[in-house]
Amino acid sequence: MTSIDLNADLGEGFGRWRLTDDEQLLSVVTSANVACGFHAGDAATMRRVCELAAGRGVRIGAQVSYRDLAGFGRRAMDVPPAELAAEVAYQIGALEVFARAAGARVAYVKPHGALYNRVVHDEEQAGAVVEGVRLAGAALPVLGLPGSRLLKLAEQAGLPVVTEAFADRAYTDEGTLVPRGRDGAVIADADAVVERSVGLACSGAVTSHSGERVMVRARSLCLHGDTPGAVELARRVRDELESAGVRVEAFV
Repeated sequence: MTSIDLNADLGEGFGRWRLTDDEQLLSVVTSANVACGFHAGDAATMRRVCELAAGRGVRIGAQVSYRDLAGFGRRAMDVPPAELAAEVAYQIGALEVFARAAGARVAYVKPHGALYNRVVHDEEQAGAVVEGVRLAGAALPVLGLPGSRLLKLAEQAGLPVVTEAFADRAYTDEGTLVPRGRDGAVIADADAVVERSVGLACSGAVTSHSGERVMVRARSLCLHGDTPGAVELARRVRDELESAGVRVEAFV
């Protein structure tokens, strides 16, 4: 039977401000990418999400980012490799405290936003993220785009790698994500997102922005939690996957 992990970005709030419906999404997904304070999230939020995730048996992942609260981690930044490696390790370590307090652990690492897109092609920044994971002291799996420099370097460093796909993001003919600033970069039609989710899980393929069939073989499917109707859409995606005979389960 085909199986796939469902992951979502959670804990994306700060202080009194909350962006994602963490509790409801945790009843659907199998892996939680928890913001570690650099693009969103704070100590209280990280603790709360870790407790909720652990209570539901959802895997906890560190969603590491450039230090960019004002830009939600989506602005291009140039950070020296040694500094970036230290900041990645710092974020993983901060989340690990709350994961362990909840009786769980940090099970994987996923970059966020501008960093995620940067390490698809940038060897130096990808290497810094890998070094940060190693500096954190555990051989944690790294979640990223198939064919990215990040996953290549992580594999070379002996870290487990997990390929990821996005049902609500447009793809280029090369299998990379269309930049958010371009028209059509985010798929807003719920029916299309559900259909693409099943297609990615069952055939490993998606239709690109230009209409080409692109292979995107992934072990995990990301469901964005910051879009309108995110919880209802996530439930629809999971229901349709299971109806298609896909087993929904965490990759670790």
